Parts: sequence; structure tokens; C-alpha cells
Amino acid sequence: MRNKGRENDMKNMKWKLATPLLAALVLAGCAAPELRMPEIDMPAAFKEEQGRWKTAQPAEAQERGLWWKAFGDSRLDSLIDEATRANPGLAQAVARMKQARAIAGIAEADRVPQVGVDAGARRGRSSPASLGLPEGTPVSPATVYQARLSASYEVDLFGRVSSNVSAAQADAQASEAAMRSVLLALQADVAQTYFRLRAADAELALLRETVRLREENVRINQRRYELGDLGELDLVRARTELETTRSDAIALERQRAQLEHALALLLGRPASGFSAAVDPLPASAALPQVPAGLPSALLERRPDISAAQQAMMAANARIGLARSAIFPALQLTAAGGGESGELADVFRWSSRSWVIGALLSLPVIDGGRNRANIARSEAALEEATAAYRQSVLAAFAEVEDNLAGLRTLSQQAEAIDAALASARRSAELADKLYRAGRSGYLDVLDAQRNLASIERAAVQLRGARAANTVALVRALGGGWQ
Repeated sequence: MRNKGRENDMKNMKWKLATPLLAALVLAGCAAPELRMPEIDMPAAFKEEQGRWKTAQPAEAQERGLWWKAFGDSRLDSLIDEATRANPGLAQAVARMKQARAIAGIAEADRVPQVGVDAGARRGRSSPASLGLPEGTPVSPATVYQARLSASYEVDLFGRVSSNVSAAQADAQASEAAMRSVLLALQADVAQTYFRLRAADAELALLRETVRLREENVRINQRRYELGDLGELDLVRARTELETTRSDAIALERQRAQLEHALALLLGRPASGFSAAVDPLPASAALPQVPAGLPSALLERRPDISAAQQAMMAANARIGLARSAIFPALQLTAAGGGESGELADVFRWSSRSWVIGALLSLPVIDGGRNRANIARSEAALEEATAAYRQSVLAAFAEVEDNLAGLRTLSQQAEAIDAALASARRSAELADKLYRAGRSGYLDVLDAQRNLASIERAAVQLRGARAANTVALVRALGGGWQ
């Protein structure tokens, strides 16, 4: 008997030791897996700029600053402020962020007991059999009044509630990052459209001045033709150049109108009621020098990368939510109040009623639904992870593109300045030779046409450099210190 008692004691001890281990294994089985950030080949520096690598630190909540202030343009400042207040696309992003935050609040509410109050009255007649009376016994209708306080609470045994809360919170943070991405894109679009509009104004002013000069040439050549000093061929060539330049100016006016309409849309205004003041972009316009920083800083600053990362975290939490569905759910309920046939007696102590319950539910046969849901959640995490890697790689490429763009545009500007000086000298010499009768009018036209083309290229390049600077700021995730 003693040996048998010792065996029972050993079995009980083993069971006590095994129970916590078994519980831990069950809880681990339904918890969300540990999120592992995808491996990305992080360059030590951008190819276009050299720098030292550093470990990225979370900085999504840091203030990015009013980066457009670096351009020193008060009109640009007011346009961005207006767009931030009135752009419908940004308003949609803000509304989506509010929805996601509200959904996170709904999920958070499952952490606390749900308490409610109900009161009402019912009238009915029960059958004699339900009251234990002989068949045919007369039963009178009765009215019952009741008032009750009820509460329910789900015990988070296997992480269903916590996983749902984690997923909803990550969704909310992803939505906020997406809103910031929309805001940054809006600010950059306003700035780029504004600079393109000013570049178009400068180019249009140049074309109009060229038209004026062509008209003057036509008048002079017409007079010389009438005096017999000039052949008709030169006069026709002058008129051809005039009409061609006029056509170019009209085409540019159409482009300017489209840019004006695009700016109105960004500002949240009707295109028909918006007119942008003519403000040519001068050659002396200074552009800020934007430091690219380190590649790892993109993981800190780009809101789209932050949104992708939060989406990955939400997908990871939903794996835990899907796993918890195959384990039991424990629901605790309680209710208490008064019930009486007289309304005045509902709250008397003698009319009290109460009930306490606990419901443990466990799926037995679900046709593989829960396992399939787990597989779907795991695949969703794989998709979110790939999307995150794609966002990071695309960010690196965008920064490199814009750095290369600014470098080559700067080199182009130097070449254009030299070409412009040569073209002006060439046009001056061609005009002198023509007036001295040592060359034909075709040489003058070629020199003037070449000068006009280079001048237009210089103006277009000016606008492209401003737009590319804004694009680099956008690719870097906003302002800089």
C-alpha cells in the first residue's frame, strides 16, 4: 500500500510539473510569432554621395519641419498652407486615419467588461402544462416588469483580444503614416507645380519677346523689300519665323493653363475660378542644397516605409488572432435586478433576481476553416514583408535618381550658360555681317533661331532644377536638419 501511495504521489508531482509546461506550450502555439524584419542589403552611402552608415532609429513621430521654407518664397508658403487646409485628397486620408483610430478603440474596448442596463415589461399567458397544472386548468394572463444590470467579459486565455488590439493599433499607425505620406506628396506636388508654372511664365515671356523681335524683323524686311534692297525670299523666311514663334507661344500658353488648373485642383479650388499670377522664375533664383544623409535614415523618415512596416506588424498580429480561434474561448456573464408583476415592486428586495454564468466554447468540427485562416494570415504576412522590402528598395532608387538628376542638371546648366554666351555672340555677329552685306538673311535666321532655342532650354532647365530639388526632398521623406 505504501508503494502504491508513493507511485500516486510521484504521478501527482509529475502532473503538477507538466501542467505549467503544457499551458505554456498551448499559449505559445496560439501567440503571434516573433516579427523578424526582412534582411535588406543596406548600402553604406548613396552612390551619388558619400557618408558613414549608422543604425536606424525609429523617428516617425519626429517633426519634419516646414521644408519648403528653405526656398524663401512667401507665395509658395501660402499655397502649401492653403492646400493643406483644403485639399480633398488629404481630407480623405485624414478621415481614413480617424476611422482606423476608432477601430483600434473598438478593439481596445474588449479588454474591459461590457456593462449594460435594460428595463422593460412583458405580458403573456403560460400553458397549464408549463406551470405543472392539470390540462384545462384556467391560467390568467400576467404582466411582468423587470429592470436589470448585466455584465460580460471575455477572459483572454489564448490572446484573441490582445492580438486583435495589436493588429488594430498597427493598422491605425499605418493609416497615420499613410496620411503623412499623402501630406508630403501634396506639399511636393504643390511646390513642383508652382515652380513649373513659374518656369512656363519665364519661357512664355521669352517667346513673347522673341515674337516682338520677329515682328520688328518682318517690318524692316518689308520696308527693304518695297525699296528693292531685299529679295522676296528673305521676307518670306522672316514671316515664317514669326508665325512659327507665335505657334510655339500659343502651345506654351496651353501648357501654362493646364499647370494652372492642376494647381487649382491641389488647392481644392474650382479650376474655372482660379488664376495664378504671372511670376517668371528668374535666372537668379537660389535653390537650397539638400543633404541626402545616410541610406539608413530613410527607414526613419519616409512615411510610406513606416506605413509598410506597420502593415507588416498588423499582419503578424493577425496570425496570433487566427491561431487563437482553434483554442477555447471563456466568456463570463452576470446579471442582476428586479422582476415583479407590479411596477412599484420591481426594486423591492423581495423582487430581486440574479444569474452568474461562464461559457467555455471550443470548435470541434469546422471543416478546416480555422487552419485555412491561419494559412491565409501567414501568407498575408509574407505579402506585407515583401511590400516593405519593395518600399525600401524603391526609396533608395528614388533618392539615387534625384541625386543623379541634380548632379547632371547642374552640369547641364554650366554647359547651357557657356552655349548661351556663344549663341548671343553668334547672333550679334550674324546681324552685323548681314547689315554690312557680307552674308545672307538665312545666316541671321539660323543664329537667331539657335539663340532662341538655347534660351528656352536654359529656362526649362531652371524649372527642372527647382522641381528636381523638391523631388529629392520628397524622396528623403520631408525636411532635414
